[in-house]
Amino acid sequence: MQVSEAEWTDTEKTIARTAFDQAYGREIEALLKQVRADASTLVELSDLWRLHDFLSAKRHQVEGKYDYQYAALPFVFAGLVKDGWLHLQELEGLSKDKLAKINSLANM
Repeated sequence: MQVSEAEWTDTEKTIARTAFDQAYGREIEALLKQVRADASTLVELSDLWRLHDFLSAKRHQVEGKYDYQYAALPFVFAGLVKDGWLHLQELEGLSKDKLAKINSLANM
């Protein structure tokens, strides 16, 4: 079932945007912390290239994961819940159908 933008109330859109931004912020903060720690241990050029490769892969992963299209949001939120960047409670206020779909997908 695809969920179009028209099927999201203004309240749900606000809840979704807030939850999306919070999850993104958490993941980016964790990434920055990891990169700072990794960068502090650089000794050789190969260490630098390893960090570069990690960052390139991570950028691709993060940019692909955070897709704010209403039809994709249930899947995005399910992945974020599964990965621990978002908690179902932060989505309270979405319709029961949307929450059930997100919860079901997160538990697959």
